[in-house]
Amino acid sequence: MTSIGLAGGWRIKQPSVIPGFGLALGFTLTYLSLIILLPLAGVVWRTASLGWSGFWAIALDERTVSALKTSFGTSLVAAAINVPFGVLVAWVLTRYRFPGRRILDAIVDLPFALPTAVAGIALTALYAPNGWIGGLLAPLGIKVAYTPLGIVIALIFIGLPFVVRTVQPVMEELSRESEEAAATLGANRWQTVRRVILPGLMPAILTGFALALARAVGEYGSVIFIAGNIPYVSEIAPLLIVIRLQEFNYAGATAVAAAMLIVSFAMLLAINLIQAWSRRRYGYGG
Repeated sequence: MTSIGLAGGWRIKQPSVIPGFGLALGFTLTYLSLIILLPLAGVVWRTASLGWSGFWAIALDERTVSALKTSFGTSLVAAAINVPFGVLVAWVLTRYRFPGRRILDAIVDLPFALPTAVAGIALTALYAPNGWIGGLLAPLGIKVAYTPLGIVIALIFIGLPFVVRTVQPVMEELSRESEEAAATLGANRWQTVRRVILPGLMPAILTGFALALARAVGEYGSVIFIAGNIPYVSEIAPLLIVIRLQEFNYAGATAVAAAMLIVSFAMLLAINLIQAWSRRRYGYGG
């Protein structure tokens, strides 16, 4: 319902153009509270029982810090690698027509449908020292499986679709007339990409980067097989949480989870601020 002001001070309520706002808003808040806010509140409440000294003792423990560095460091590297390759894949799928394009487009979504444990086993079989690819790299002194490099490869695998599917629809809506106008004004191909195409894609690229990063930070199934799970070397924070739970150290598990939550929130906040700046800077996305 909306209100219309009258000269005498009376206000008459008119039916809203989109009915059911109150019901929809109530359902939305209830759903988000049950699915997101309550679990996060449980983590915070459980961590608060440790006190500040207990929390910082666990969060700053050498093994915890090493696991957090491994998780967030490899996630940042994987998301950064996925950006240029994801944009390139989206460009090929959007701008070119060739035999097998639909098959290639469907393959992009394969990491969404494939169980992460299956992906981890397949990647380990490929990149292990006796695997098809690992066997070729071993004589060169390059070890992939059971190292942080293997974690990065697994995170690239599961994160690429987020960049492609975020950039692809925006790229399809870009006007080609602006590219043609830039060419008629003497711009070469690189100048057109840098000054015409990329500014329009920047908000979508940042969104894809944020989604790939968020997905990679919490990844477990595809990583534990190829990581080797060596403490202080290739142990990820989600695995450390599982280890603490298996030790019945629930306070320690929630403390590590809370540390991950704090770092993730700070990173996503920074990315959102950059996204807002890019929208104002380039005038896209509202």
